[in-house]
Parts: sequence; C-alpha cells; structure tokens
Amino acid sequence: MSDVQRMEFTFPVGYHGFHKSQVFNFQLNRWHSFGYARLEDMQEAGRRISSFADWKTEMVRQADKAVSEGRLVNATFYYRAAEFYTFEEDPDKVQLYDRFAWLFNRVFRDEGIERVDVPYEGAFLPAMRVRPVSGPARGTILMHGGFDSFIEEFYSWMWYFATRGYEVIGFEGPGQGAARRKHGLALDYRWEKPVNAVLNHFGLQEVTLL
Repeated sequence: MSDVQRMEFTFPVGYHGFHKSQVFNFQLNRWHSFGYARLEDMQEAGRRISSFADWKTEMVRQADKAVSEGRLVNATFYYRAAEFYTFEEDPDKVQLYDRFAWLFNRVFRDEGIERVDVPYEGAFLPAMRVRPVSGPARGTILMHGGFDSFIEEFYSWMWYFATRGYEVIGFEGPGQGAARRKHGLALDYRWEKPVNAVLNHFGLQEVTLL
C-alpha cells in the first residue's frame, strides 16, 4: 500500500500536424501525447525547426524557457527531446542526457519511485518500481521501451496503471538509457535475457509485459 500523493497527468487525444516532416512531427506528437508537453510549445517548435541542428537548438530553448517559468515537467522532457536527435559524436548528447536524468529525479523525487539496479552480465539494468496508490496490487505490469528509449519516458504510463491499482516495474535493457550510457551494455536482440533477469530479481512469475 502507498500513501504517496502523486502528480496528475492527462493524455491528449489526437495526432497533430506540428511539422510537415514526419521525422519531426512524430517526435513532437510523442511528447505531447505522453502528457509531458504543452500544445502551444510543440506548435511553436514545429514552426522553428527545419533541420536536426534546429531541433536541438529549439528543444533546448523550450526546455530553458520552461525552467525559467517553473514548468519543470515540461523542461525535463524537452531536454530529453533535444537529446533524441543530437548525434552521438556531439558532446552535447551526454550533457543533455545527464541534465534530463538529473531533472527527472528532482521533479519526481516525491512520487514514491523505487530505483533498483538489476544485476546483468557484470553490469546492471536500471529499473523503476511504482507501487499501487492504495490497497493491494491487482497485478504486476512489467514495462520496457523500444530500441534506444529511456524508461523515464514511460513514467506517465506507470502513474496511470499505479493509480488503477497495479504495481508497475519498468526497466531499461541493453542499449537503452543508463544501461548503455552508464553501464556499457550494447543493444542485444535476445530480449528474453534482460526480461528473465528482471523477473528473477523481483521474484515475479505472473506479469503483464508491455
């Protein structure tokens, strides 16, 4: 049982035409639909972006503006958005990741998120555990993202399920987030391996895997 008072998220309905290129439009819709971005910010960003360099500049500008206005949830994920299309050889990529991770932990520090490092092949898989808001858990949902996503991106989803009585555990597998950046684990198509490691670490036998 948890008595943590968690923040609220809303999930906007619809897919917007923020940008004529789907390379940029999809990502702008992504942050908006997850409940992390204001509509007017994504509309403005769409008008100002015409290249990957513009993307980084604009999303950092949006993030810095959000910080100055005290909109820290927006700022957190605008830094993540900026990092997403920053190329690997750009030193700003690591700095943007670190800024995103630090701000996420600051913004959500009172949300009852339990951070766990799951041992894996001489390193660790970062995991986040969110318990149901009240009462015994109706079940456990195990979540992971796709390709090179970060598990923090899915916190609004984890919140949604926790407020409806589920225990939610999210993790980063090899090639994702801190598993790659901090623990050096490269992407591995054999995804059953990290899933098995997480299930065993938490002693889970029956879960819904998302």
